[in-house]
Amino acid sequence: MKKKIFAIFIILAFLGLGLVFLRDKTTKSTTTTQTDTFGETQDMGEADPNPHSLTILALRRGDYPGSEIVIEQKLSPGANYGRYIASYKSEGLKVYALLTVPDGNPPAGDWPVIIFNHGYIAPSAYRTAEKYVVYTDGFSRNGYVLFMPDYRGHGNSEGEASGAYGASGYTIDVLNAVASIKKYPQVDPKRIGMWGHSMGGHLTLRSMVVNKDVKAGVIWAGVVASYPDLLTNWRRPNFSPPPVPSGARRWRQQLIEQFGDPEQNPQFWNSISANSYLGDISGPLQLHHGTADTSVPVDFSEKLVQQMRLVGKEAELFRYSGDDHNLSNNFGIAMQRSVDFFDKYLK
Repeated sequence: MKKKIFAIFIILAFLGLGLVFLRDKTTKSTTTTQTDTFGETQDMGEADPNPHSLTILALRRGDYPGSEIVIEQKLSPGANYGRYIASYKSEGLKVYALLTVPDGNPPAGDWPVIIFNHGYIAPSAYRTAEKYVVYTDGFSRNGYVLFMPDYRGHGNSEGEASGAYGASGYTIDVLNAVASIKKYPQVDPKRIGMWGHSMGGHLTLRSMVVNKDVKAGVIWAGVVASYPDLLTNWRRPNFSPPPVPSGARRWRQQLIEQFGDPEQNPQFWNSISANSYLGDISGPLQLHHGTADTSVPVDFSEKLVQQMRLVGKEAELFRYSGDDHNLSNNFGIAMQRSVDFFDKYLK
């Protein structure tokens, strides 16, 4: 009998030590890791006091005060709205933007806003009022204040055109655009949406996991894949390097040389991917993509919808069979769906 009691005592003692070990291990893991959108546990470097400027953590720690918006030039009006070339400040740089404001008195609570993030255009060829005219008109004529930042180094905007993927300057310009438009008269700061095309989709997604002010996002043909996916699955055929600084073109090589590839250093590559932070995204997404897009794979949008749903976030995708990067064959229906989506969440 005594031998049985002694044996039970030994077993209980070992069980107790095991529970202490497991509890200690669990406590440590919950304080040093974060679960990404793919269901894997990754160390996201949240405790890093000096994170790389591309990381979402660094962007979240940034300060984006924006500035008062200055009207630089009055343009010919649209169908039922005024058009202006405006400017604002981003990290001390003067950045130009297209501003449109509906005619007449604003509704109760003031006008809703759409921040419009354009896709890649050679910075030296960019002109504030000459690009995306039909696109901006689709939103401006439907009762929205629209604000389209040029990005630094584009057209007459100050600063260097650093590119969107190897530097955070363009994202910072968008975040300061949000802060600036909130200061504009007759604008409702609680009803801000964001639209992005191609590269602008990349900026939209990054902005929405950083800034809670953006209540809904629409992305056309967006570069919305994670950085590991961009690294391995985005090689555009017959693509000539754009006229931007060489560092902006060589972001893949430079990051691999500094941090290793995603297999060697998954923590870093996840930390710079907005896709790893979709659980914190500020609002629902509507995606549009042509299946014959030769610039950005439709697979990018399909994966993002899946990732959003895995973390319980709302997202929908419209695929346009045989259509191109600009949705040329389905522009009207894509625009109407986009307006309806913003109406649902911002009006």
